[in-house]
Amino acid sequence: MISDIHGCYDEFNELLKKVEYKQGLDQLILVGDYVDRGLKSKEVVEQVKSLVEEWGVIALRGNHDQMMVDALEKENEEDDARWIRNGAFQTVESYSGLDLSDDGSERDLYIEGKEYIKNNYPNHLEFLKSLPLYYETDHHIFVHAGINPEHENWRESQPLRDYIWIRDAFFNHATNLQKKVVFGHTPVVNLHDCEDIWFSPMGDKIGIDGGCVFGFSLNCLEISEEGEYTTHFVKKGGL
Repeated sequence: MISDIHGCYDEFNELLKKVEYKQGLDQLILVGDYVDRGLKSKEVVEQVKSLVEEWGVIALRGNHDQMMVDALEKENEEDDARWIRNGAFQTVESYSGLDLSDDGSERDLYIEGKEYIKNNYPNHLEFLKSLPLYYETDHHIFVHAGINPEHENWRESQPLRDYIWIRDAFFNHATNLQKKVVFGHTPVVNLHDCEDIWFSPMGDKIGIDGGCVFGFSLNCLEISEEGEYTTHFVKKGGL
């Protein structure tokens, strides 16, 4: 399981190499946030799309993936502003080749870049829109942000926003579920004092977002057929 790639294409491939991922043999689960802040969002989405279509990889939707879709499809100031605050410029640059670093014209270039993406990569948008919000196995629930403990029948009553945005209400409270929840979204440096995968003291959840795009690490949680956990990582820059 890997989460929060955020355009860190080189680190993603270095991590797949490091864990000796075997297409068609290993079940790879990607827990959302493929775009924004990093430099190669287009390449990441293209690769994830191919992995899903060719090898049955499970790819879930993250809040950044949703923000990108909303800003490109809804065309309103609120969605634009939210995406821009969260790394849109790097994504637009990755897709369009435009340079949005000019303080005088970045807004116009952002609009131009959005049109370029819509005209040239509608398949990427349709792919991101199609991604599920969670995935379950016999012993685990995989989700980008978390499961809201306030909703006992969470599959039917949990607000869709919680799957991709929830934080404290999830990781600070027991889930009371029979399955462990594996999630990304919240960098683990905010859950304990390092970038290693976080195993909740409650025993009910595992946080895997290493904060790679912020200069930390891209993490991978490996679960064996016997249910044993192994952790792997590459540092930002692939070191």
